[in-house]
Amino acid sequence: MKQTILKMWQDFKNLPSAWLLLIQFILLVLSVLAYDNVSYRAGIWVIGVLLLLVVAKVIRQTPVFTILGLSCVAGAIFFSLLILLGVHRPWVHITAHAFEAAAYFSAAYGLLRYMFHDRYLTKDELFAAGAVFTLLAWGFAFLYSICQLIYPASFSSPNGQPLQAWFDLLFLSFSVQSATGLSDLMPISPFARMLAMIQMFFGVMYLAVIVSRLIALQYIRHLPDKARLTHKHKPPKE
Repeated sequence: MKQTILKMWQDFKNLPSAWLLLIQFILLVLSVLAYDNVSYRAGIWVIGVLLLLVVAKVIRQTPVFTILGLSCVAGAIFFSLLILLGVHRPWVHITAHAFEAAAYFSAAYGLLRYMFHDRYLTKDELFAAGAVFTLLAWGFAFLYSICQLIYPASFSSPNGQPLQAWFDLLFLSFSVQSATGLSDLMPISPFARMLAMIQMFFGVMYLAVIVSRLIALQYIRHLPDKARLTHKHKPPKE
C-alpha cells in the first residue's frame, strides 16, 4: 500500500499537468451533477481552487506563490465558502467569481511560463497545453457569470431566463474559445459581447502560438546533438 502511494505521488510529480487536466474533467462531471444547486456548485469551486494550489506546488512555476496570486486563491475560497454556507447575495457571488477567474487565469499564465521555460518537448508539456485551454475556459465562464449578475439578460437562450445556469455559461465558454459555435446561448449585451470577442481573440491566438511552439520543440528534440547544442546557444536576433 505504501509503495502504491509513493508511486502515485511520483507520477503526480512527473506529470502534474496531466493530473490537473484530469481534475478539470472530474470537476466538469461534478458540475453536471450540481446543475441546479448553488451550494453544491460553490463546493465544487472551492475544490477546484484547492486542487489548483496542489498542482501549482508541484510545478513551482506558477504565480500563485506570489502575494497577488495567493490573495486571489484565498479570496476565491473565502467567498465560495460563504455561498456554500447559504449566503446568496449578488455581491458575494460577483466577488467570489472575480477571485475564481483571477485564480484560474493566474494558473493558466503559470502553466504557459512552465511550457515556454524548457528547450525540449516533454510529455507533461503536452498535457499542460490542454490544461491551459481548460483553465482559460473556466476563467471566462466566471467572467460571463459576473456579467449576467451585473447586467441581467446579457445572454439570450431558448428558455428565456434572465440568468443562465453556470454549466450553460461554461458550455458557452468552451464553444467560444474553440470557435465551434455550438452553444445555444448568445451574448446580447455590449459587455457580454466584449468578453466573447476577447475570448475569441485569446482562443485563436493561444492555439496558433501553442501549436507553433510544440512543433518547434519537437523539431529541436530531433536535431542531431551538435546542431541542437548550436541552436541552444545561438544568440537572439536584434
